[in-house]
Amino acid sequence: MTARILIFAFLINFACFSCVFASAPKITAKGAILIEAKTGRVIYEKNADTRLMPASTTKIMTAILALENLRLTDEARVSREAMYTEAQNMPLDQNDIVSVENLLRALLLESDNGSAVVLAEHMSGSVKKFSRLMNKKAVEIGCENTNFVTPNGLPNEKHLSTARDMAKISAYAMKNQKFREIVGEKNLNMFWVFPKNKMAPLENTNRLLWTFNGITGIKTGWTNAAGGCLAASAKRRGLELIVVVLGSEDADLRFKEAAELLEYGFSKVKLHKGPMKEDLKRTAWVKGGQNHIITAEPVEDVFYPIIEGDDPKNYSLRCEIPKIVNAPMKKGDKVGELIIMYNNKQVGKVDMVSKTDAAEGFSFLSYFFVGLMYYFGVR
Repeated sequence: MTARILIFAFLINFACFSCVFASAPKITAKGAILIEAKTGRVIYEKNADTRLMPASTTKIMTAILALENLRLTDEARVSREAMYTEAQNMPLDQNDIVSVENLLRALLLESDNGSAVVLAEHMSGSVKKFSRLMNKKAVEIGCENTNFVTPNGLPNEKHLSTARDMAKISAYAMKNQKFREIVGEKNLNMFWVFPKNKMAPLENTNRLLWTFNGITGIKTGWTNAAGGCLAASAKRRGLELIVVVLGSEDADLRFKEAAELLEYGFSKVKLHKGPMKEDLKRTAWVKGGQNHIITAEPVEDVFYPIIEGDDPKNYSLRCEIPKIVNAPMKKGDKVGELIIMYNNKQVGKVDMVSKTDAAEGFSFLSYFFVGLMYYFGVR
């Protein structure tokens, strides 16, 4: 695969060098979108709301659910169904035992279909029950045109998503540090718990990790029915972009067109520094705590993505935190959200978190003022 990657790298670099990207590159994929990762602002789109088969980019959602609901050290047993999953890459045998972390490695690097089934069954008991969790999570993330049936994206006429929805899922997933860590790896080893000495080398199917400057992830997909699919992210000078292409004509073209869109995005978008997080502090009263107030601030400084022609003055911020929070609360707990607006339309949000602990207990000031607020209907 190394020689093929080197040839592919030359072609990608030549294509990107040869184009000034004064206008958006011509994309042949059936659906595509390019967004700024933090705010979700759209830089380019083509048929972004057309429902298409997402193939193995589906596994991004499977990984999200595993990371949020299981421990990495949890051990999962391989079922007969998982062992005989179609197009399985890993030597998973019935009754093998593998940790969740190693299943995630196989899932996200080698795009192993059997590992997706093992994770789904371990978490929900069956693929069907797991698909319900996938769809529920998709709605929570903000997807509007997605219906998942399988945890791996194998062809099913009812298993559909869109470039826009997959970009939302990708942006959400990249906020998870472990997910980001795994999809950024070129090579890893997969180890079994049982049999004890069983292992397999893994190589990431995302060729852009070898060829594109600043690439950070994410996930490939391919079936004959879906065509070439890819969700990819790259970061330069603090600006991170996410591109999704669905329905490419062949396996190579998805990488080329994703790279061209990322280069186009980096040529068109710059980060404009907004307020520092220290300048956006807010306070809330604490009910049932030893201290009567907590201070909250955004988890990071605010930067506005300025797409060519934008005016930074069109950005505005709205802080949404409750007037009263309940103890106990730990430093770093989410209190509310800072909403980023462009032309009075929400384009992103940043979590507001507590700066201090708020242990359960009694505070006269809290008892008096919170009681007064409840009396007058203030929440």
